[in-house]
Amino acid sequence: MRTLRLNTLQLTNKTLWLIAFLLVSAVTSAQEKISLEKAIELAKSNNIDLKIADKEIEKQTVLKKTAFQPEPLEVQYQGGQFNSADYDHNVSIQQYFPMGNITKANRQLQEELAKLAEKQKALSSYDIEKAVTLAYYQYLYGISIQKLNAELNEIYTKFLKNAELRFQTGESGNIEVISAKAKVKEIETQKAQLEYDLAIYQKQLQFFIQTDENVVPDDKTVLQYSMVKEVGNSKIEGLMTDYYEQQISVYQKEANTHKAMRTPKLGVGYFAQTIDTKGLYQGFTAGLQIPLFGGVNTAKAQASAISISQSQLALDKNKLRLNLQKQELQNNFAKQQKSLDYYQTEGLQYANQIINTAQKSYANGDMSYWSYISFLNQAIDIKKQYAEATHNFNQSAIELQFPTIKNN
Repeated sequence: MRTLRLNTLQLTNKTLWLIAFLLVSAVTSAQEKISLEKAIELAKSNNIDLKIADKEIEKQTVLKKTAFQPEPLEVQYQGGQFNSADYDHNVSIQQYFPMGNITKANRQLQEELAKLAEKQKALSSYDIEKAVTLAYYQYLYGISIQKLNAELNEIYTKFLKNAELRFQTGESGNIEVISAKAKVKEIETQKAQLEYDLAIYQKQLQFFIQTDENVVPDDKTVLQYSMVKEVGNSKIEGLMTDYYEQQISVYQKEANTHKAMRTPKLGVGYFAQTIDTKGLYQGFTAGLQIPLFGGVNTAKAQASAISISQSQLALDKNKLRLNLQKQELQNNFAKQQKSLDYYQTEGLQYANQIINTAQKSYANGDMSYWSYISFLNQAIDIKKQYAEATHNFNQSAIELQFPTIKNN
């Protein structure tokens, strides 16, 4: 019974590993390698939020046709003894039309609303570009860690061979072989974990691109992000300023519309009736609808003026926030740049020199096992720190290129 349980457990573990392998294989199969520019292009063409923004622009454009807003046609019938004892008939039609600048004001308001929808779409497009860029370089970071893992596997595999050879010749104890085997198994386990991480990073990128294809970054892309100097901050500042200034323009036109609604409306009409059931008498009418109680529209116009002030204050606040954020991001970028420069100019060279020297010394018997392990761990740690420094640099550079904004 115990043997049966053990076999069942082993079979279950093998099944779980098989399922995990198939899940990772499903992600890594039939992958399409694309550049960052292509990824951003696909995201902007596929993104549902941008498609919704296009529909909002289309809707506001269609609503321009509602600028001319006449009153509903009024048709009235009257029958009875309103002239004499005879039963007469009266039919009248009345139509009121807006006067003054109300039609012009409505049209201008809709035009500004359509422009505001375009400004909002530009901000959404900016956010998508930032998200795709972050996800793209997150995947490249995963690839760099995977390459480092492969390099470590090669190093420790050689170490294992040397340890086995030294053990066979009696130059060292079995502890070296056991330690090397344990390290190789550890690296192999990390390799499986890294494959899961890459699958997650790939799905994150795929989510922002919003495609069914298993797209991945082009492995020929340089790991270090190349920032466009002085473009990002001026771009977002322009987008933000355009949005709030357009919002102000909408409120201005909204105030004009409320003011124009205080203008009287002109009405014209036609009637036809019988008198003593004899003959058909016709005529025309004309009239005015005068808004004697215009306090409602006046208050709405005042509210729009307050909204103008609110948008201006929001713009000033976000400009200040963006300026402070820019200084903070520049300081962090400079810090990450300095760290990366060290590893590129010195640190990485030291790591390679330590590994090469330690391997030769250990193979020649000039270095003890414990010294070799100590130097090897030091070099590996430097390489890991270099990969992390590159990742931190990329994150800071992208954040500096695409500062976070709020449009509310």
